[in-house]
Amino acid sequence: MTDPVTAILSFCVAALLLTLTPGLDTALVLRTAAVEGPRKGMVAGAGITLGVLVWGLAAAAGLGSLAALSSLAYQALPIAGALYVLWLGARMVWSAYQTLRHHKSPDKVSAETAHQPNWFIRGLTTNFLNPKVGLFYASFLPQFLPKDHLAPAGLIAFGAGLALIHCAFGLAFFALITSAAARASRFLARPAVRGSIEALTGLVLCAGALLLLAP
Repeated sequence: MTDPVTAILSFCVAALLLTLTPGLDTALVLRTAAVEGPRKGMVAGAGITLGVLVWGLAAAAGLGSLAALSSLAYQALPIAGALYVLWLGARMVWSAYQTLRHHKSPDKVSAETAHQPNWFIRGLTTNFLNPKVGLFYASFLPQFLPKDHLAPAGLIAFGAGLALIHCAFGLAFFALITSAAARASRFLARPAVRGSIEALTGLVLCAGALLLLAP
């Protein structure tokens, strides 16, 4: 990049395209907003966004490449992430089965639902345990750092600013998703609809877990 302004504008275009590309994060927020309400959907989105910020800060500080340098980390982190996402997806499929079988909304208080999940932690963990996000940031973010215009400390701050831009795009996109879910709340409240969304999201997460293990 020739100058900081060009770097920022180019990154904004790339970050916007990345934000609008469907993935595990979008599926998780959409499912949470549709099944458990828009507020919890945004909570999950906030956790996901914090995970993006952590990876972005690590890449800006030059730490993102450590995962590529450590064979142990490269092997252990994808396995841990895949197992977590697989567990989360399997729970959603099971919940969908129960909902569709009994034709009841899953939000009724019972022994099984008394423990409400912390969707901020789930969103953060889902994103943070995805090593491909970190490796992608480690190779993606440096391309937009104007190394000829800033000192090392300035480059770290600049990279952190770019990561914050990406986070802002993500929060805005998640806000649109949860707002749409709020408008369709009556339709989404039907057990058949909620169960179908839960099942589809669970299957997507399970498929994503297998992709995390792909070379």
